[in-house]
Amino acid sequence: MSGDRNGGTERLGIDELLEQVRAGFDRIGPHEAAAAAADGALLVDIRYAALRDRDGLIPGALVVERNELEWRLDPQGSHRAPEAVSHDLQVVVVCNEGYASSLAVASLQQLGLHRATDLIGGFQAWRAAGLPVRA
Repeated sequence: MSGDRNGGTERLGIDELLEQVRAGFDRIGPHEAAAAAADGALLVDIRYAALRDRDGLIPGALVVERNELEWRLDPQGSHRAPEAVSHDLQVVVVCNEGYASSLAVASLQQLGLHRATDLIGGFQAWRAAGLPVRA
């Protein structure tokens, strides 16, 4: 007996895990995210405070630390944000470069937020596209 807690199955590395979770939703680019927000989608910035302080914020984005994300966006949760009104809400998760956001989306989809997606390239892609940023 090898002691393998995965029952003898091969373990996924982070690159494989990202590929697997991203296959479950359509990611969007910066201009698509801006258009989605203009149409009522909720942009959710999960970057930690030091990055927000250093680089600024996307105007209108809801800031939710990654470790609070599921509690704040679950429409049935007792700690939900006022913006978390429905499982049908389109949510676009934004991290710094578009990696952690993909894993966050997988978790939100498990909670029933079936329209959750993330921003390819994260905040850095948003800024590079010349979209609005405030200090």
